[in-house]
Amino acid sequence: MQDFLFIAAAHFLSLLSPGPDFFLIARTSLAHGWRAAAGTCVGITVANAVFIVAAFGGLSVLKAGSTAFMVVRLAGCAYLLYLGWLFLRHAGKSSLEAAPATGKARWRGGMVVGFVSAILNPKNALFYVSLATVLAARQTSPAAMAAYGAWMVFAVLAWDMAVALAIGSSVLRQRFARALPALERLSGVMLIALAIGLLVQAGSGSR
Repeated sequence: MQDFLFIAAAHFLSLLSPGPDFFLIARTSLAHGWRAAAGTCVGITVANAVFIVAAFGGLSVLKAGSTAFMVVRLAGCAYLLYLGWLFLRHAGKSSLEAAPATGKARWRGGMVVGFVSAILNPKNALFYVSLATVLAARQTSPAAMAAYGAWMVFAVLAWDMAVALAIGSSVLRQRFARALPALERLSGVMLIALAIGLLVQAGSGSR
């Protein structure tokens, strides 16, 4: 039980830290409502599940310093820069629709964007690898590892959906109508800053 509380607390604290996934969900929820953002939440959850399975399965491809990990990191930086540029470019051009968008095409598109955002975030890989290392050092059984992984997948989906629901409610969306351009600009700047920070870390780590 003590190990579970430690893992659950560490994982939840990581979810509380705003990152690319948070800004993506917030922007989608404000612009199109929580139902449209639900696809983004599912995509993010699937990507986290991939990292959890890979890390807890002991795949060396996720080890920091490996060639594959460096490729993922650089690709992730490029994607964050692109996403940040899109946010800045379209800031103020998004209209809050009277009715939330619920089309299947938009939902699937949000799922793809959410998956790409999360799978190209090297911090996700490092976080789950570090947790897997701690659990392995404590000689955690495979069954317990599977239970921890299942819990984290559920926690990611539950938290992201809670964010989408809170931000994407029709009342809140109308209240934030004037704030959306500023949120998009802030999100763009934060994503670009995160990408630059990751590039600097990659450069210093390769020396």
